[in-house]
Amino acid sequence: MKKIILVAFAVMLFTACQNKPQRYFAESAEINTLKAGIEAYEAGDWAKWKSHFADTAKIYVNSTEPLTIAERAKSLETMANTMSSYGFNRDKEYIEMVLDKEDETWVYYWALHKGTLAANNKELSIPVHLAVQFVDGKIVEEHVYYDGTAMNAEFAKLTAVDDVVEEE
Repeated sequence: MKKIILVAFAVMLFTACQNKPQRYFAESAEINTLKAGIEAYEAGDWAKWKSHFADTAKIYVNSTEPLTIAERAKSLETMANTMSSYGFNRDKEYIEMVLDKEDETWVYYWALHKGTLAANNKELSIPVHLAVQFVDGKIVEEHVYYDGTAMNAEFAKLTAVDDVVEEE
């Protein structure tokens, strides 16, 4: 009798594990969309970059206050114009798609962003994390997290040099 109960329990346990849907993905259409958006960013193709977002998308950059797509594109373009080169280190990137407990589709991206300031040829390496929600193949919400301390310090140095030059 014990053997029958153990076998029945094992069968129930095995079948219960088989019914769980997959929640984590290394490949998906959403991952490809995010990668295409990153490539558009690196190429400075802001129209293509914007095309990956829903019209009502909200973008949070180290903040609880959202930016519109137009505001974020403008800030990225301004930053890109101060760089002689910029982009993500593909050797150190990690990307995954997750269906969360509410069945929302999120893509998470971790990478090292590298850039060279045009004004002083200073190279910056900044770890970046993106948390991107998709609905119907479009980005509806994006959270961008990075430590801007090094970049802000370099911009402050450049501003201080410009102020000294103007005073002379």
